[in-house]
Amino acid sequence: MNGNRTTLGVVLTGSIMLAACGSSEVTKDLRAYVTEVKARPAQRIPPLPEIKQVETFVYLPNDRRDPFKPSTEAGQDTQEQAGTGISPDPYRRKEELEAFPLDSLRMVGTIEKDNMLWGLVENREGMLYRVKPGNYLGQNHGQIASIKDTEIMVNEIIPNGLGGYRERQATLALAEK
Repeated sequence: MNGNRTTLGVVLTGSIMLAACGSSEVTKDLRAYVTEVKARPAQRIPPLPEIKQVETFVYLPNDRRDPFKPSTEAGQDTQEQAGTGISPDPYRRKEELEAFPLDSLRMVGTIEKDNMLWGLVENREGMLYRVKPGNYLGQNHGQIASIKDTEIMVNEIIPNGLGGYRERQATLALAEK
């Protein structure tokens, strides 16, 4: 049993030495490449771009407003627009057509059932949906206000850029084939 261990040790040591010899070929190629790169002529580094002088401006307050405070007019607009009270309901369960942008949906017709006009809306994949006033569609919290034979009127709630929301009307017109 002791002889088997010795033989195994010799074979293992020989394999490691053979692998180390084989890697010298790889290092030889690497050293040749490094020598070739170092032998290339040095290239000049381009100079830094010239810094342009900025014209200075002296602020004299006289009867001008403080530039670091919002003007009273802008402040009133901000309060009016940010506090309109319109906002999407974050707890409302999303409907299937709210996964699609409004411009990717097409009105393809209407049907009347139980004295109610329903709109037929198609998405890009060709899936057809039946909608009625009150349903939601589009990614801007669009709620269907009314359905006519040739169009679906939608009220969307979009950000106003001032931390609040505003309402916008959009229309899905009957698509022509």
